[in-house]
This record gives sequence, C-alpha cells and structure tokens, in this order.
Amino acid sequence: MFDDQSLDAALQRIDEWERSATQRAEQAQELARRAAQISATARSRDGLVEVTVGAEGQIQRLHLDDRIRQQPAAETSDQIMAMLREAQAKVVRQFEEVTAETVGAETETGRMLMESLRKRLGAEPHE
Repeated sequence: MFDDQSLDAALQRIDEWERSATQRAEQAQELARRAAQISATARSRDGLVEVTVGAEGQIQRLHLDDRIRQQPAAETSDQIMAMLREAQAKVVRQFEEVTAETVGAETETGRMLMESLRKRLGAEPHE
C-alpha cells in the first residue's frame, strides 16, 4: 500500500497540517483577545457631544456638555448620531489592523470577519 518514502511524505504532510491548524487556532485566539479590548471615542468639534463605543459598536459612554441645552434637540440628535458613526468607523479601522496582525486581512477568515463587522455597523469597506 505505502512504501517507506510515500509513508514518510504522508506523515510529514499530516504534521504540517497539524502545525498549521494549531497556528491558525492561536491566531484566532489572539484576534478574539485583542478585538474584545477595542473601543473608540468621537468628540464633536464644539465639544458638546462625546460618544465612546465598544468592539461591537455599542455605545459604552455618551457625554453631553451642559452647553448642549442651548441648541435645538434635533441638532443634538444629529450630533450624537454623527459621533456614533465616527466612533464606529474608528472601531472598524482598529479591527482591520488587529485582523491584519493576527489572522491576516487577506485570509478567508479575515475577510469574513471584516465583512461581518462592516455589515453589523453599516460601514463601508476601508480604502
């Protein structure tokens, strides 16, 4: 069935596959650890609105300066939403960096994870 040479080659391929699978699992664990620590803050130019979001784009902190009371509610709402989108865009960029440094941005896993995050946050692909 197998001669010694083909058996050695088959065993070597199995060892390489096992090392590769172990390496990919370690990279995925590192990505998960680092991604969980991602957060980003966006502050309006006038300093009235500051939004901090977590790794999934969820609001962790919203700070409104007392001066906010001097503007219409619609303007405040618009500023909050703009800062939320800006902070989420920062999260996407951070996740792109972490993905590139761990599993690789051009790997199937990296592309799938980035696409999923962009869809959840409604973000456009980074150019």
